[in-house]
Amino acid sequence: MKKIHDISLTLEPNLVVWPNSIGFSTSWASQMAAGGEANVTVVHTGAHVGTHVDAPRHFVDGAPTVESLDLHALVGEASVIDFRGQPQITAAMLASLPPASLRPRLLFKTDNSQLWNQPGHGFRRDFCALTLDAAEWVVAQGIRLVGIDYLSIQRFHDGFETHKVLLRPGTVILEGLDLRAVDPGIYELCCLPLKIAGADGAPARAVLIER
Repeated sequence: MKKIHDISLTLEPNLVVWPNSIGFSTSWASQMAAGGEANVTVVHTGAHVGTHVDAPRHFVDGAPTVESLDLHALVGEASVIDFRGQPQITAAMLASLPPASLRPRLLFKTDNSQLWNQPGHGFRRDFCALTLDAAEWVVAQGIRLVGIDYLSIQRFHDGFETHKVLLRPGTVILEGLDLRAVDPGIYELCCLPLKIAGADGAPARAVLIER
C-alpha cells in the first residue's frame, strides 16, 4: 500500500493566523451532555485559515472563485522542493533546479515547516516565500499550482503583486502546508478545497501519495 502524507494543518483555536484576520473556532449547536439528541458542531472561520487555497478572486476582482477551480490543477504529480536554509525563493533559485525535478505542481519545503513544532506560536513576519520574479518564473513555466509551508506565498513586507502575478493567469496558490515529515521528491498531490460558492479561497485537506 502506498504511503499517504497528510500535509494539512489541524484546524484549532490556537492555530496561528494572518494578523488582524479571523481565526478558527467552534461551538455547539446541540450537545448530548446538555440534553441534545446529537452532538452538532458549529464552525466559525475565515477562508484563509490553516491549509487553504487561494482562488483568482482573492486579488483579482471579477476573476473565478474557488468553486470553479479546475480539479486537474489540484490533483496530479507534484514536486516537493527543499529550500530549507533560505530566507526567500527567487527566480534564479528556481531556474537552477534540475528540470527532471520539476512537475506542474511545486510545493516548497522551507524552514517555515519547523514553526509547526510550536503550537500556538505567534505570527512570524520573517517567513520564507516567493519573490516577485519567482512568481513571474512560475507563470512563464506554465506551473499550475504552487504551495508554501506558511500562510502566504509572498513575503510579508512585499506588496500584493506576487499574488496577482500568479492568480491572473489562474495559477492555484496553496498555503499553510505542513511538510515537516515529507522528503523532497515527486509525489501525487490531492488537494480539495471546500466548494464554497463565490468565495475567494477555502480551507483544504491536502495529501501527498508516494509513488
